[in-house]
Amino acid sequence: MSEPQRESWMASALARGVVLRGLRVAAVVGTLIALINYGDRLAAGVMSGRDWLKLVLTYAVPYAVATYSSVSALRDRG
Repeated sequence: MSEPQRESWMASALARGVVLRGLRVAAVVGTLIALINYGDRLAAGVMSGRDWLKLVLTYAVPYAVATYSSVSALRDRG
């Protein structure tokens, strides 16, 4: 008999625990990086449209890394 088929990568990435973990990591890491890179501009109120886009990416990257790591660990486990 064949081994039961593993859940797809996307299904794993959208699992509640993986999403929540990614959001927590993105909130902490993204905020620290945002304050380091944009704190002065945020405080002065001089953010450009380009800065806001980059700020969104500042949160998206740690979310993506945390999600990838979580799914990889789940899939390696079995």
